[in-house]
Amino acid sequence: MRKIFFTLAAILLLLNAKAQVSKEDNKVEVIVCSEFHETKTLSEIAATQAGLQSINDQIRKESEDRKNRKAYNKKTNVNALPLKEDPIAQKTMGNRQSQTLLTSWEGLAGLSYPPDPSGAAGPNHYVQAVNSSYQIFTKTGGSVTGGGPFTLGSLLFNSNDGDPIVLYDKYADRWVITEFKSVGRKVLFAVSKTPDPTGQYYTYQFTSPQFPDYQKFSIWSDGYYMTSNQSTQKVFVFERDSMLAGSATSRALNKTFTPVKTTGFFCPLPADADGQLPPAGTPCPIFSYEDDGWGTGYIDRINIYKMSVVWGSTPTATIMVDAQLPTEPFDASYNQNWDDIAQPGTTAKLDGIGGVFTYRAQFRRWTGYNTVVLNCGVKVNTSTGQRSIRWYELRQNTTTNEWSIYQQSTFAPDNLNRWVGSIAMDDNGSIGLAYAVSGSTDVYPGIRYTGRLASDTLNQMSFAEQTVAVGNSAQTSNNRFGDYSHTSLDPLDGTIFWHTGEYILNGQPATKIFSFKFPLGSSGIKDNANSFSFAAFNNGGEIKIILKNLPENNGLQLDLFDIKGRLIESKNLYPSVNTLETAFNSSGLAKGTYLVRIGSVNTNFQKVAKVIVD
Repeated sequence: MRKIFFTLAAILLLLNAKAQVSKEDNKVEVIVCSEFHETKTLSEIAATQAGLQSINDQIRKESEDRKNRKAYNKKTNVNALPLKEDPIAQKTMGNRQSQTLLTSWEGLAGLSYPPDPSGAAGPNHYVQAVNSSYQIFTKTGGSVTGGGPFTLGSLLFNSNDGDPIVLYDKYADRWVITEFKSVGRKVLFAVSKTPDPTGQYYTYQFTSPQFPDYQKFSIWSDGYYMTSNQSTQKVFVFERDSMLAGSATSRALNKTFTPVKTTGFFCPLPADADGQLPPAGTPCPIFSYEDDGWGTGYIDRINIYKMSVVWGSTPTATIMVDAQLPTEPFDASYNQNWDDIAQPGTTAKLDGIGGVFTYRAQFRRWTGYNTVVLNCGVKVNTSTGQRSIRWYELRQNTTTNEWSIYQQSTFAPDNLNRWVGSIAMDDNGSIGLAYAVSGSTDVYPGIRYTGRLASDTLNQMSFAEQTVAVGNSAQTSNNRFGDYSHTSLDPLDGTIFWHTGEYILNGQPATKIFSFKFPLGSSGIKDNANSFSFAAFNNGGEIKIILKNLPENNGLQLDLFDIKGRLIESKNLYPSVNTLETAFNSSGLAKGTYLVRIGSVNTNFQKVAKVIVD
């Protein structure tokens, strides 16, 4: 274990950062929706939209959002560690073999450099958005009647400015599509009126005090959270319950805070709940990092903030430092012209997207602890300039609420560059990491993925890297790439990862949409036709739970929550002959949606089922 030495300046900076954030009161700026519509169905919108061009016929232009990134994250401390090699780089490829891709198809190419691909799977559809269009697919890549492709502006206030994010809010069974509008500093939302993504939407327009560049969204118990790259750092929370109900007076609030940051491009990430919502009232964690290369007063570490919101006639919020976790040394400095990633056959390089954890910060609840997985781009070798992905699994003890780094590593099994990663953890604790890849001699920008099982040696991606999209050329007209990708989980099968990202085809941006999963080894739920089954249903005043084909007879914890994450009842039971049947009393429950979670006491495993009480 390496020793950490704190200079006096570092200690003062740490104390000052804590004081600046912790001393703030709970006053917030409240913003009421400035424009609201209940749209027609998507097919009706497309049929009546005047002048809607074919997506493929429009001219691709460079996004103007970089004008808001006036400084880069440069290295000013020449003594910053590491001096050369990343000390925790994984230099060998894993030897586990992943199964063949479940699905893979071409996504939208986009109208801008970069395309900013984002997408999510629902029960029956996959929705993708790029700069500046969106499309609804079947989960095998087929076209959907009334599903586009459409311009984002056809749905969102005639704006095609971009930075879209797609969310499937499985707790409400709704779809959310967002983007910004440059003129007037607008944040735009489309929230589906029903579970059908081709149906009607509630659309909301909010005005940000400053331009919300690179906005990133998450789902939490008390709202849709948003962070962005702004000169005055703020966290925004949008009134989720009201927006789902279609209220024209839905509100947002923002809270200013002073995170430890550089003067360069900076955007923290809000925790995005997966598997199950945290209990109502749980503060939302916000994540960023700092690099000792920024100056002598900085430390290589992850900074965690927590934000609590109370809605009501006069909303309040607080945000403060929750933890500051020193990491193994890394170098996250970037080129002043954003020329970072080498390509074959040209001196033209691509933007490495420095200074941020790349989307998303997936949050999951387990028995006794919570997890968050994060990733960012770093230099593997400060001399050669090779770049790859540093990834982390953080854990929070649910008894003490203390955070720690459970594992960390930089994936660099060869001399290729890897960047704009997106990471997630499935129901078995397996981690999937997908990203762009490029080399200086023979690998054009493409898309690959790797992963690990919960039972594998810590700090290692154990699965051999898989190639999904092979680039066939370099991009020389522009250095914009990314700016992000998006990995999400299937809401019906929590072991299937979905990813969309960019690669280069014939010198131009292209995107891929694909899904994959990892077969388990000797422990955990086995992946075969006769595997584990979990049924939960309301019947005669009881929520019955039937578990079959469990891999072991160790203790299980069963929890019943309401849709806002409030714990109603919990019990610890032991299966018999790999089977367990039990029930929760539902006779006193109000009508609505509830969640049943099972979690293994001894292994990383959990499943969540939705139950309707009517």
